[in-house]
Amino acid sequence: MERKTKTYKPGVIYRLFKTYLRFIHDKLYYRHTYCINPENIPADGTPLMIVSNHQNCLNDPLGILFAIRDRKPNFITRGDIFTIHPLIQKFLLSIGLLPSFRINYEGEEALSNNKEMFRISGRELVNGRTIVLFPEAGHQDKHWLGEFSLGYTKLAFEAAELHNFETDIQILPSCNHYSDYYHVQEQFLVKFGTPVSIQPFYELYKNKPRTAQRQVNALVRKQIEGLMLNIEDLDNYQSIDFLRNTYGKKYAQRNGLDKESLPDRLISDKAFVKDLEQAKTKSEKAIIDTYKGALALEKGIKELKINDQLFDKTPSGSYIILQLIAYAILFPLWIFSLWPNALNFVLPKLIINRMTDKLFYGTFVYALSSILTIPIFYALSFILICIYINILSALIYIALLPLLGLFAWYYRKFFIQTCQAIRFRSNLGTNRLKDLIGLRTKIYNQLDTLLEGIK
Repeated sequence: MERKTKTYKPGVIYRLFKTYLRFIHDKLYYRHTYCINPENIPADGTPLMIVSNHQNCLNDPLGILFAIRDRKPNFITRGDIFTIHPLIQKFLLSIGLLPSFRINYEGEEALSNNKEMFRISGRELVNGRTIVLFPEAGHQDKHWLGEFSLGYTKLAFEAAELHNFETDIQILPSCNHYSDYYHVQEQFLVKFGTPVSIQPFYELYKNKPRTAQRQVNALVRKQIEGLMLNIEDLDNYQSIDFLRNTYGKKYAQRNGLDKESLPDRLISDKAFVKDLEQAKTKSEKAIIDTYKGALALEKGIKELKINDQLFDKTPSGSYIILQLIAYAILFPLWIFSLWPNALNFVLPKLIINRMTDKLFYGTFVYALSSILTIPIFYALSFILICIYINILSALIYIALLPLLGLFAWYYRKFFIQTCQAIRFRSNLGTNRLKDLIGLRTKIYNQLDTLLEGIK
């Protein structure tokens, strides 16, 4: 008989805290967030394991946390992030993260700690809770899928065994995707696949557990590969990634997709990468030559400190002058907006500069802002204005602080873009920029020919 599971409604404090975290995540940290195929999430109370690719440290579990809305899931994630700082550890545990220790990272002596984590997770799972795992056991700053550890399938089957294989446990494949790993006000999406029931594999597991685990893993991994952007040509990854962010916009528009929408770009980028793979199979020498040109173009753009978009649309001199006047007028407001918003970016950067893994930057920006700088400095600002002005002014100021923070960020961003435009125009007559324009035109023409040839 199928076990009757219970639904779990999070408490009021948890829901309020989650609402606060979601506001910072969806409105301040990201420009747009998307949840695709939420209807594929089984009903609350279903023993559910969500398995996802892992590309951006804490940002990955947070994206899933806010996508599944009313549930209070437990996340199993890399154990080393719990040792960064006691405040970080407390924050991670408060949002449902549990540490998983790996021999390649925390050492063999730490593996014994996993037994308790597996026991807790298995019990929660069979009782109808939701567990989220990242079987790559580590993240990377590239859009590709690493090897999966079978630990998650072992946990799922052992959880089923706790109740004599009477409970159906489902595994939901998922993927995270980012427009940019390192900056705020970018775009993020989480996309769900179709749940995989492990119940049909129970009998096989009883006799051949590893075979059952491998077969379930193959089904889950295949779905995740289909959901995400998986650039398998790692030898040419830098060229491919540069081209999808430049020529890829033209490719998206040509195929009737919105180049500024992350869900559309995910569809377009997957098709573009697939076309490049086919073109390489058919004309390897030509595509490798294009990849070499892309690296040279990217290097030249970085050396001149310009933006690729300027090749297609260069602002006029009069428009740049108007922009500079606007920046001068708004400069006092920008200075005013820096308190305390600049601390949300400065403090994490001071910490991350000491670390080798730059993907922790987003984690520090979000976590420190959420649990430290925003609560402390917003409260301090409120108290000071109440003391020296009045409570109404304090309330208005606090309500405006998030908007002022966004203004501070975009003022800086657009000013940098204007400086890039000035550099582009000042180099228009130079051989260096002429060479880059010619190289870019050559690369785009090569791609047009190569991609047209595979249709």
